[in-house]
Amino acid sequence: MPHVSYHRSHRSGWLRAAVLGANDGILSTASLLIGVASSNADHASILIAGIAGLVAGSMGMAAGEYVSVSSQSDTENADLELERKGLETNLDYEYAELAAIYVERGLEPGLAKEVAKQLIARDALGAHARDEIGISDTHAARPLQAALAMAVTAGVGALVGAPVAP
Repeated sequence: MPHVSYHRSHRSGWLRAAVLGANDGILSTASLLIGVASSNADHASILIAGIAGLVAGSMGMAAGEYVSVSSQSDTENADLELERKGLETNLDYEYAELAAIYVERGLEPGLAKEVAKQLIARDALGAHARDEIGISDTHAARPLQAALAMAVTAGVGALVGAPVAP
C-alpha cells in the first residue's frame, strides 16, 4: 500500500511571507493614515495617502521578499554546485560522508552504507542535497512565489488596516 499523508510544511515559504505581508500592510497603512489624519487633512488626501501606502507597501514588501528569498536560492544553488563537483571528483568520499550521516541518525554502519549506496545509485545529488545540506523540493526557496504572497497579503492587510485609522 502506498504511503498517503497530507502534510502542510510545503506551504511554509509562502505562508511566512503572507503572514509578514498582512501584518506589515495592516500596521504600516493604519500608522500612515493615523499620521495623515492627525494633520487635519481632508478625506480626499487621506484616501490618496491610503492608496499610495497600499501600492508602495505592497510593492516594497514584495521586492524585499523577492531579493531576500533569491539570496537564499542563490546560496542553495551554490551549495548544490559544490556538491555536484564533489560527486564528480570524489564519489568515494561523498559515499562515505552520506553513510556517516545515516550512522549519526541511528543506522547500523552496514545498513547506513547500503542505504547510501542505493540512494547514490538512484539520485546522488538529491540524496546529498536532502540529507547533507537540508535542501528538498518541499522547502526549496521560491522567490517569485514568496514575493507574490507578500504583495497580495500586504495589499489585503492595507485594506484591513485602513478602516482602523480615523
